[in-house]
Amino acid sequence: MHAYQRIVTQIRARIAAGELRPGERVPSTRELMRDWGVAMATATKALATLRQEGLVEPRPGVGTVVARRPRARPGAPAEGPTTLERAVGTAVALADADGLAALSMRRLAAALGMPTMTLYRHVAGKEELLLLMTDAVFGEAPLPSPSGDWRARLATSARLQWGVYRRHPWAAEVMSFTRPPMAANAMAHTEWNLAALEAAGLPLPMAMHAAMLLAGHVRGTAINLEWEANAEQDTGVDNVEWFTAQEARFARITAGGRFPAFLRLAALGPDAVDFELDTLFEFGLARLLDGLSVLLTVER
Repeated sequence: MHAYQRIVTQIRARIAAGELRPGERVPSTRELMRDWGVAMATATKALATLRQEGLVEPRPGVGTVVARRPRARPGAPAEGPTTLERAVGTAVALADADGLAALSMRRLAAALGMPTMTLYRHVAGKEELLLLMTDAVFGEAPLPSPSGDWRARLATSARLQWGVYRRHPWAAEVMSFTRPPMAANAMAHTEWNLAALEAAGLPLPMAMHAAMLLAGHVRGTAINLEWEANAEQDTGVDNVEWFTAQEARFARITAGGRFPAFLRLAALGPDAVDFELDTLFEFGLARLLDGLSVLLTVER
């Protein structure tokens, strides 16, 4: 039995046993890659097979979920997602599986089983599609009711944004400071942070700079998620294997003593520095908030 078939068999059994109920999210492509140790193509094929069997379906802002099978009233059609909702959900699933570069209107139309020109009746083009996708994924984890001081509120927003990028690495590529997408669910984070910082004493223009700095840290770290996923998919070599393969080159470059700090760091051993992106994100977030704390003290 192929690896994708084993994945399909297990998820199918979980659905049949009621462990995964209608509307509940099933493991994403990247979760399957991590948990089963398979390539992205294998994980994608498993989810595609489950969709073809009608067991799962894409849902905007959530991911792939167990399909609902509502009973129609006599003489009434069964309720279901609109064509636009299906298009956005399917586009998110495709981008999650293969990256943003692999997403096109033609491919999306094929996944939806419709001519490309029919898709254009519902979505004006890829720019609008990306806007709708961004709004959908940022809506997955809505901000809670405001609580705590400014630092707690900014940390909450940053970690929710990080979670979005973790689930959908392509989203970091879509976000921009020069031409930010007018996506209400993404804009809600900026509004949340502006309110917290202004209440703490920062003038609104300075609060906006601080909110952009926070968003830039999250996005800047998250850009590496998509890059690493694509590199691993293209080469079949994960991050640890890549670093191991660079040892000889590192030794040649540092042999002349030009990089003493690197040599001392290497001498500490492979576990001296944690290069996991989650660790780098949290370290940067803490230092950024420390700096804003000093700024607030000055402004007061």
